[in-house]
Parts: sequence; C-alpha cells; structure tokens
Amino acid sequence: MTSKNNISTSKTALISGITGQDGSYLAELLLGKGYIVHGIVRRSSSFNTGRIDHIYNNNPELKDSRVFLHYGDLTDSSNLNRLMEKIQPDEIYNLGAQSHVQVSFEVPEYTAEVDAVGTLRFLDAIRETGVKSRFYQASTSELYGNTLVRQNSHNASLIKSLNEDTPFRPSSPYAIAKLYAYWITINYREAYGLYACNGILFNHESPRRGETFVTRKISIAVARIMTGKQDVLHLGNLDARRDWGYTPEFVDGMWRMMQLDEPDDFVLATGESHSVREFITESFRFFGEEIYWEGSGIAEKGYLQSTKKMVIGIDKSYFRLTDVEFLLGDPSKAKEKLNWQPNTSFKELVKILVEADLALIKNS
Repeated sequence: MTSKNNISTSKTALISGITGQDGSYLAELLLGKGYIVHGIVRRSSSFNTGRIDHIYNNNPELKDSRVFLHYGDLTDSSNLNRLMEKIQPDEIYNLGAQSHVQVSFEVPEYTAEVDAVGTLRFLDAIRETGVKSRFYQASTSELYGNTLVRQNSHNASLIKSLNEDTPFRPSSPYAIAKLYAYWITINYREAYGLYACNGILFNHESPRRGETFVTRKISIAVARIMTGKQDVLHLGNLDARRDWGYTPEFVDGMWRMMQLDEPDDFVLATGESHSVREFITESFRFFGEEIYWEGSGIAEKGYLQSTKKMVIGIDKSYFRLTDVEFLLGDPSKAKEKLNWQPNTSFKELVKILVEADLALIKNS
C-alpha cells in the first residue's frame, strides 16, 4: 500500500462540518494543495462561518477564492444526493456531527440521526449517484470507552495503547452513534467497493476548538484568571486522561488516508496520555504560576502558589453519566503506512491554546 503525496492541481473536495475546527483547518490544507473546496453548512439565522471567513469566497478581499458553501444537512438524503450530482467531488470528508459527548446524553436521538444515520445517507448518496468519490469518515477515540481501564483493572504495569485492532466499548450516545458510522463505512467499502476509510482520531485541539470543550474552557479561564477578569474555574473529573494532539497535524493525516491506493482505517494519536489536572497545571505554568491542591473528590480545590487564592473548584454537574477515564492511542500503523506523525508536544499544545486565548482577551 503506497501513499500518493503529490500536490493536486485539479481535485474537488466536499467537506461536511467545514465551519468547525477540523473542517476549517482541512479546507486550508486542501486549498494549499490546489483543491477546489465545497462545504456543507446548516442554515442558521446567525452567521457561523467565523473559522473560515478568511478563505470563504464571499469575502470581498478574496477575489480568487476556491471555497464554495452550500446549505445542507446530514438529515436530508435528497439534499446530499443533489450536492453529489452537482459538485461531483473527488473526495468527501464527513466531519459534520453533533460532536459534544456530554450533550449527546441530552439529545441522544438527534445525535444518532446526524452522527450515525447521517453517515449512511452520505455513503448511500455515493452509491446511488455513481459519483466516483473517495469517502473519509471522522471516527473517534470515544469508540474505545473504558476498554483500557477494564483490561488493566487499574494495574498501571499492564497499561497499553489502543490501536486499530483493539475492541470497542463505547460509553456515550455520541460514541455509540459513531460506532454505527464506523461499521457502516466498512460495510459499504466491502459490499460496494467504495473507497471509504475511517480515521480514528484521538483528541486534537487548537485555538479554533469550541469553547465548551474542556481544553478551551481551561485555556480561556486561565487567561482570564491571570488577567483579573475571572476568579474561579469549575470543572468535573480532573483525573480523566486523554491523548491530546494538535489539529492542523491531524487533518494532514486525514488527507493522507485519502491518497492511498486502497482504503484502510487508521488511528491518529500522539502516543502520550495526560490528565485534565496536568492540562490545568501546564496552563498556569505559562504565566509562571504553580497550582497546589487541597481536599478530595468534589471538595478538592486548586490554589495559586503565589497568592494562596483558590482558582479551581469541582462542580458535580460537569461529571458525565458514564465517563471515559483513560485514552491512549497507538499511531504506529499511520506512521508506517501514511508516513504521518505528530510533532507538537503536550507542553507546546497547551502554550498554543493559552497564548491564543490571552491575545483574544487582550484584544476584546
């Protein structure tokens, strides 16, 4: 299996979720490779294109932009079929989803409709229209749930990373919907010969990450606390561990999956796992501050070493009904077959986020 990493000069790509974190970085990457980029956006009464305004062709300063947006929705099969026939994309990146794990417990039916059946609608649109499109499905490390914790029985000496052959055990409506999407992608690949692949991406962050996700919630709050604009940050499980990477590097991995001679599924991860507590500590260290902790459970609090001021508190409402305690990915297959590997360290990632949010606060 070989990768064709030559730059395109004529390909057309269609991205669902183009206005999200991943979609915006992917659009930039594809434009740099000469693609024409089409994106699907949901109709809204407010503008939601902030992440792509600098490349979208409605910007009067971008006369020669190759980005085009279309109203659509993953719950509308006829719309997807029309877009397929109209655009005739060479590559489709299905990044659109209800992507917040905690929210999926509150809107499980909608999450299933978009994340699971929405993927089926896209695949069926390819099959029915006969358009020769390659299909990328945005899968997730949440598929694994607490597989590692259950296997290891909390014995650290047995801890290992998760790869493409590790059994899944999803722990949320979001992850269960994504599990259906994962397997229906493989099924259509095997049944109909489609070029369809899954990217099992572990957590990937950037300054464009939504502010309700824990990494941005921390980076924004720490910047506000250290500039006197906020007193305390309340969070849930401080000991949850994630494999956090940098989004621009991960969208490069998505593109590489689509350039192979034959479709396959890949884990993209850093191979390191860090806790929410570590993310907090590293964020304050950006400002030269250390945090010390007192108490336990929901009574635990974090204090600034320099002033003894309490800045971190625990709020039980932020705990998930079924939480994933520990995720650690093994990107060996991607390194070998895609020549892909992340280059941004955990400390560098935290610095990127806090630095960006500090600038945002100062300019607001």
